[in-house]
Amino acid sequence: MSKPWKREENGETIVRSCAWSPPGCHPVGCGVQLHIKDGELVQIEGDPEHPVTRGALCPRCLAMKDVIYHKDRIKYPMKRAFEDRGKDKWERITLDEAFDILEEKTRYFTDTYGPESIVVFCGTGREATVYHNELTFMGFGSPNACYAQSGWSCYAPRVSSMAYLMGGGYPEIDYAARYPDRYEHPGWEAPKYIMLWGKDPLKSNADGLWGHAIVDLMKDYGTKLITVDPRVTWIGTKAEYNLQLRPGTDAAMALGILNVIINEDLYDHDAVEKWTYGFDELKERVQEYPTDKVAEITWVDEDLIIGAARAFATSKHSAIGWGLSVDQNPNGIQVGHALLSIMAITDNIDVPGGCTLGLPIDDDTNVDMIRRALEAETIDEATFSKRIGAEEYPFVCQLMSTNHPDSVLDTLETQEPYRLRMGVFQSSNVVGGAISAAQERWLEAMKTSFEFVAATELFQNPTTMALADLIFPLKTWVEHDTLVESHYGFNVAFNGACNKAIDVVEGVDDLEFMMKIGERMFPEYWKQFDGVDDYLAKVRLPSGYTWESFREEGIVQPEEIYRKAEKGLMRFDGEPGYMSQSGRIELWSHAYSQFGDDPLPYFIEPPRSPVSTPELFKKYPFVLTTGGRRYTSFHSEHRQIERLREIDAQPIVEINPNAAKRLGIENGDWVWIENEFGRVKQVAELTEGIDERVVHAHHGWWFPEQDGEEPNLFGFRQSNINVIMPHKEIGKLGFGDTFKCEICNIYKVTD
Repeated sequence: MSKPWKREENGETIVRSCAWSPPGCHPVGCGVQLHIKDGELVQIEGDPEHPVTRGALCPRCLAMKDVIYHKDRIKYPMKRAFEDRGKDKWERITLDEAFDILEEKTRYFTDTYGPESIVVFCGTGREATVYHNELTFMGFGSPNACYAQSGWSCYAPRVSSMAYLMGGGYPEIDYAARYPDRYEHPGWEAPKYIMLWGKDPLKSNADGLWGHAIVDLMKDYGTKLITVDPRVTWIGTKAEYNLQLRPGTDAAMALGILNVIINEDLYDHDAVEKWTYGFDELKERVQEYPTDKVAEITWVDEDLIIGAARAFATSKHSAIGWGLSVDQNPNGIQVGHALLSIMAITDNIDVPGGCTLGLPIDDDTNVDMIRRALEAETIDEATFSKRIGAEEYPFVCQLMSTNHPDSVLDTLETQEPYRLRMGVFQSSNVVGGAISAAQERWLEAMKTSFEFVAATELFQNPTTMALADLIFPLKTWVEHDTLVESHYGFNVAFNGACNKAIDVVEGVDDLEFMMKIGERMFPEYWKQFDGVDDYLAKVRLPSGYTWESFREEGIVQPEEIYRKAEKGLMRFDGEPGYMSQSGRIELWSHAYSQFGDDPLPYFIEPPRSPVSTPELFKKYPFVLTTGGRRYTSFHSEHRQIERLREIDAQPIVEINPNAAKRLGIENGDWVWIENEFGRVKQVAELTEGIDERVVHAHHGWWFPEQDGEEPNLFGFRQSNINVIMPHKEIGKLGFGDTFKCEICNIYKVTD
């Protein structure tokens, strides 16, 4: 980038940076220019020199000043007496005092009950995600790193299945993200088709895809769209094929598409022969899913299924972008397997205009910290073996090196195999946020089990108000240095510098929090790092960079290399192929077989559906899907930002006008959403873009403007759809849940 990372213009200091978290956002790393005057942020604008975002920003970036200087922001460390939990009775303390308390409590519970009595929770999508395992293993010495979403149903299922099926990398749409000259690069080509599967990329910008690139590709390069989604989204209205399927039937749809591609001989024979394993078995499996049967299961017209399959398979090259709906499905591992199979047999893996792949990660600093922790002796094998859920769900817990979240709730309720006594919440609103199911159960179990709770946060929320004894203010991405890399390193489009511009709170960022408690608990390990900048240089930056040279560069894009498997770049031994057990992309999975599941993709009905529970469906006659993203919030965050709440003032449930008319519901009415697990209320929004038999509810709602003390806790029980999501309705291997495929009834609020 031509401009320095910090410069003086017109009496202002302008800091070039990349946006990430907190407040949370997926690590796309949008380019920003931060205008600072007299030590205060006065303006944020997009950075036109950023090669991917090129000056564009979403409302959340534009509203960062509102976050940073909000009157309710937690500005200094605070403690509260145990007997005052649930009350707004906090005492200001210094940062050193807060770490003294945290160290004292950590040593007490470790020495008295063992390090396994401590559990560390992490929020979704944010910088804390990168350091979560390391904080747990090398900060607290605990084996219990918990992401509290039922079925670990965010991103991890996709990443894990790719690791088992081909040994690394993450398939992402080729939108020329690694090229400084982007679309003008002579080695790049535009995808002919992009199949967006349960993904609304303009709103989510998830993980490694800047969603507006899809618009670029359609508008300027003729890329056509196939969308697979229960709703017709804005981008779905631009699609050539819109497969508006019944929620939870994704695996059947994918197998039906495979049926067409294989039976009509539309697959790439050379790619199948050289780079896949188990094609004949897959061919036999898809005979169970003829398109007429799939149409009946999914509610999608058979001709649309056939047409979409033919269009995708016969266009060289095309890409699939898969979203959270693949994860939030008890059948999701099989969906991912089928989607990878579609990409592999049509030769759309690691080719220009197809799906790019990341290189296999040797020293994975994002997920698997346990090797380094064992070497550093901050944890031992015996302690690590005690992580909750590892024995019951090894498919999840071995690769992720974490707890199984549903098992953690079981343990909190039963105190088996041991009691969890200390909880640390690393910016994770488990009680009132967007991740946990059965939130009342989590709340009551944690209140009963935890003798001490510490949290890092920007604002008070239902979790901190109900449970925390100690709070550390969390710095925003404008207030600290860090590195952002797309797909958390699994498929890096670029590494970007997030540069500190101001000081506002007496607090910590996620990396500082880890290092400060680590230096106290395990000084022999942490003394090798001389502060945050040195840690970043030694552990996370691209090779050869110091923090100063990296931040001056601003953006570092790795070389784009296609067909890496042919070149021996997808294996550590340098041989052609992949790091799966067969050395190929496994259409028939050795790993799945060894973990006790079907080695081929298959479809199963959701636990509650018109088919699996027809009598119950009479009582709850709508298929409920949840969690569609909004421009104005990152899951449960940003609710207190007035400018953003003006756009999305209330929680919305989308319902077809014909269904609403039958029920006497008008646009803007408050309605109850009820199922066998309870009820919450949201505002009806009538839309033609959803089937009459389906409703879609927004997620992560709580109300910062309401009373925060017990029993109200910012009204999280009122409208948060997660309150009526069930516990442990997950896939056989431990991944997936029913956030996208439940059932419910809807009726007007009359009291």
